Amino acid sequence: MLVHGDAAFAGQGVVYESLHLNDLPNYTTHGSIHIVVNNQIGFTTDPMYSRSTPHPTDVAKNINAPIVHVNADDVEAVVRVFELAAEFRQRFKEDFVIDLVGYRKHGHNEIDPAEMTQPLMYKLIREHPSVLEIYTKFLVNEGVCTQEEADKIFATIKKHLEQGFQESHNFTPLDTEWRESRWKETRQIWEGSEKPRATNISNERVNELGDILAQVPEGFAVHKQIKKILERKAEMFRSGQGFDWGTAEAMAFGSLLQDGVHVRLSGQDVERGTFSHRHAVLHDQNNGQRYIPLSTIKTASGHPEAFTVCNSSLSEFGVLGFELGYSLEDPNFLVLWEAQFGDFTNGAQIIIDQFISSGEQKWNRQSGIVLLLPHGYDGQGPEHSSARLERFLAMTDTGSDDFVDLSTLEKRQAYVHACNWQVCNVTNPANYFHLLRRQIHRPFRKPLCLMSPKNLLRHPLCVSSLKEFTDVDIFTRVYRESFPEEIHKPSDVRKVVFCSGKIYYELLEQRRKDQVKDVALVRIEQLAPFPFDLVVDVVNQYPQAQVTWCQEEPENMGAWHYIFFQIRSALKNSSNASKEPSYVGRRAAASPATGIHTVHVQEQKSIIHAALH
Repeated sequence: MLVHGDAAFAGQGVVYESLHLNDLPNYTTHGSIHIVVNNQIGFTTDPMYSRSTPHPTDVAKNINAPIVHVNADDVEAVVRVFELAAEFRQRFKEDFVIDLVGYRKHGHNEIDPAEMTQPLMYKLIREHPSVLEIYTKFLVNEGVCTQEEADKIFATIKKHLEQGFQESHNFTPLDTEWRESRWKETRQIWEGSEKPRATNISNERVNELGDILAQVPEGFAVHKQIKKILERKAEMFRSGQGFDWGTAEAMAFGSLLQDGVHVRLSGQDVERGTFSHRHAVLHDQNNGQRYIPLSTIKTASGHPEAFTVCNSSLSEFGVLGFELGYSLEDPNFLVLWEAQFGDFTNGAQIIIDQFISSGEQKWNRQSGIVLLLPHGYDGQGPEHSSARLERFLAMTDTGSDDFVDLSTLEKRQAYVHACNWQVCNVTNPANYFHLLRRQIHRPFRKPLCLMSPKNLLRHPLCVSSLKEFTDVDIFTRVYRESFPEEIHKPSDVRKVVFCSGKIYYELLEQRRKDQVKDVALVRIEQLAPFPFDLVVDVVNQYPQAQVTWCQEEPENMGAWHYIFFQIRSALKNSSNASKEPSYVGRRAAASPATGIHTVHVQEQKSIIHAALH
């Protein structure tokens, strides 16, 4: 049951985005009762200036929902309409809309005279009897009760309300009262220093997943390109090498399903993957039947766990709101929403700003929702490059210039637990696997904003070996120099380049091409909460080196304005205390990226050259 204002129901786009989810199989609530509290003015705007339809509820005609207009002064008519709505929803599992036509007695608020903007309406309202007066008079005239009996009932109710109000002054709510039963075991306050639960899996489980992910039922006619993909997957599991992004993700989902975790992935084109990398749903080329390999996975008890992968409607605001609500239902759900391109979070920014980034602090409600935001500069123009990493880091509640001592496990766990969310830019398929499993393995839940790659989905260097899934036991927050044999010894390193995301591979390839030996490359996989401990260790490892941050985004975007303070704090607590980080990247700009591919290529070359030389 949802309560709306009349102006909001007619004017807010998320209303339509949500209404049209009503009959979509993977998004339906099997009917909602919409109560539109129609006070006949929107904020201070008359209806003729706030909508183009006679009634605020006309938008519901798009889904053929029943709409009933009822006078709020008629108490018994209101009751009958609400009973009708409840019975209709229960029987037909469809939306029902009530236009509850009334008025706002005190205008915008008690200290803002409504006569300033609606003088004629409020002249009538001041002379109009209240609903209580109208209904009391009706009951007395019908002989249902006397005026004295009505007054007595009113006095009794007012006494109870006043008593409750007085008691509220001394009421102290408990944290547990805000949590539903399924969330009772999640950590609200961090106590203890237990070792993080490992996220790796055994060789046997890898083989089980390989049998499922690389095969189709006998007689199922797969597309010729899908057949090649499945053959490559089978070779990955046979050789233990070359695991790509899509396979690592499927292994994370599959292993969690084996553990009894419900997995749900939603968004535009997610079944195939916008960049044709996932193919979680296969289509028979002869009869169109669908086959979902991960839906065949069973738990240890032999029961299949629910796996949902669903292409959403062309909506970001409404769909992300739906998925956030889904994630709040149970901590044992891994709920993911993937933007078609990272930029498309622009259409869902209100959900992110108002609810995801601050929901735990405002309402004490944890969520482990994962936002997959394809991010990276590939020359596809300003609308298909940036997931606005800077926004997510700006909304991170860790101090901008406060060094955090993470020298012990207990301190690291408490630090992570205290943050509002996580912002990551992962460059390794196996690390993505560990990150997704970490979302469930922790004794608490935090939203995860992941600048997932586009360029790296098929990049020949962006692959993992079997041992990274079985022998590495936790997510790697920082990758130190991965090829120390290719550069000088640490004391002779001239520059340490910190970076995040796919630009690492461009730096690595160019370093090899130019045979640069005195530059170390370090990837920060988890930007927030910032890994002070590991960054200090890296800086101490290279005592003579200049510290540089390299990014693809313009200087006023990306991670720079966040990362500068974090790295500077780390430097102050290292052997290089007198140094400050320098910047390499695009110059400040209004647009996230150029729309001219040749310009993009030249900019990218300049960044790589400046970082290495």
